[in-house]
Amino acid sequence: MGSSLRLLGRSDTAAVRALCDLDPVTNVFVAGRIEGAGSADPHSMAGELWGYFRDSTLVSALWNGANVIPVNAQPDAIAAFAKHLASRPRRCSSLVGLSAPVLDLASQLSTWPDPREIRANQPLMLLNRPPRIAADPGVTRARKRDLDVIFAASVAMFEEEVGYSPVSSDGGNDYRRRVESLISRGQSFARIEDDVDGWPAKGARQVVFKADIGASSSSAVQIQGVWVHPSRRGEQLAAPGMAAVAMAARREIAPLVSLYVNDYNQRALAAYRRVGFEQIGSFATVLF
Repeated sequence: MGSSLRLLGRSDTAAVRALCDLDPVTNVFVAGRIEGAGSADPHSMAGELWGYFRDSTLVSALWNGANVIPVNAQPDAIAAFAKHLASRPRRCSSLVGLSAPVLDLASQLSTWPDPREIRANQPLMLLNRPPRIAADPGVTRARKRDLDVIFAASVAMFEEEVGYSPVSSDGGNDYRRRVESLISRGQSFARIEDDVDGWPAKGARQVVFKADIGASSSSAVQIQGVWVHPSRRGEQLAAPGMAAVAMAARREIAPLVSLYVNDYNQRALAAYRRVGFEQIGSFATVLF
C-alpha cells in the first residue's frame, strides 16, 4: 500500500480530529478550525488540510492557509509536505508549530525565498489548573464600543512583535476585521483606562493591557496578542491580567490554557510563570 498525500475533505473529519486529539494543546489551531467549520471540508475553512497516509491510515496533516502548521508530522511526512509546498506558490506568511518539524520543513523548502526571521525556540507553556495569583478585576471582555482603542493597541502589539505594520497593505481593513471578530466572539480581553500618557490622543480611553484567545477548541485555548502599554511596563500588570484571561477561558471554553512566547522575552516568561504556566515544549516560527 505504501504512503500517499492528498487534500482532506468532509469524509476525513473524524480522522483529523483524532489526530489533533493526540496533542490537543499543540494542535489547538487546527482542531478549532475543524470544530468551527463542522468538518475538514476545505470550502468551509480559510485554508486547506493535506493528509499524509501510511497504508490508508492518516498519520500526519498539514494546514496550509495564512500560516502553515504541521500536525503530528514525522520525517517522512515532512518530506512529502515540503515537496508539495515547493510545487505551489507560497501563500503563507509563516510556518509555526512544534520546533523540530517546523524547522525541518523550513530547511526543505529550497524553492521558497529565504525567511525574514526564524524564531527557533519559543517556549510552549500550559496552565491546566486555576491561576496561582489573583486576577485583575479590571480586565474584562472588550466590547464593540472598544473597537477603536483595541485596534490601536493591537496594531502597536503587532508592529512590536512581528516587525512591520499590519495596516500597510490595505489600510488595515483586514486586520481591523480580525480584531472586530475577536471582540464579537468574546475572545478579546483588556484593561482600559483614561488618558494613558496622552497616547494616541490626550483625554482618550486607552488600553493598558490586552490579550486575545487566538485559537480555541473544546479541549484547549491558545492565548495570543499579549501587550502592555509601554508607559505602564514594570507595574506588574501582565500577570494579574493573564490570570483574568485564563480564568475566563477555563471557566467558559476549555480546561487547558496555552501560549507560546519568544525565549528572549524574559519579562513575559516571568509573568506567565507567576500565573502558573509551565513549559511543556518548544514552538518555532519561521517568518516570510
